[in-house]
Amino acid sequence: MLPPELPPLPALTRAEGEVLDRYLEALDLLGRVNPARGTQTYSALRAAQALVRTAVELRDALTLMHNRGENELHAPTLARALRVLDGERRAGLVAVPPPAEG
Repeated sequence: MLPPELPPLPALTRAEGEVLDRYLEALDLLGRVNPARGTQTYSALRAAQALVRTAVELRDALTLMHNRGENELHAPTLARALRVLDGERRAGLVAVPPPAEG
């Protein structure tokens, strides 16, 4: 049986898509750096190093949007796209996990 089909991604400009991609990449990296979830300093270090590059790319994508005159973020549309792209789960990896039952 196939998994349920995801809703279609809303229409985005190329720059908006780049912002979302870099934002989600930063979330993934922050999740790997999260000391409450990780187990290895080396993997956290590698993720932190990559986070610097990703932050620069996110800044550049936002700068490009601004320079093109895309001065507003359309939050409802971008939030819909983030949900389709599993942004809620990925953002949850940044949070401190609930205490273990015991």
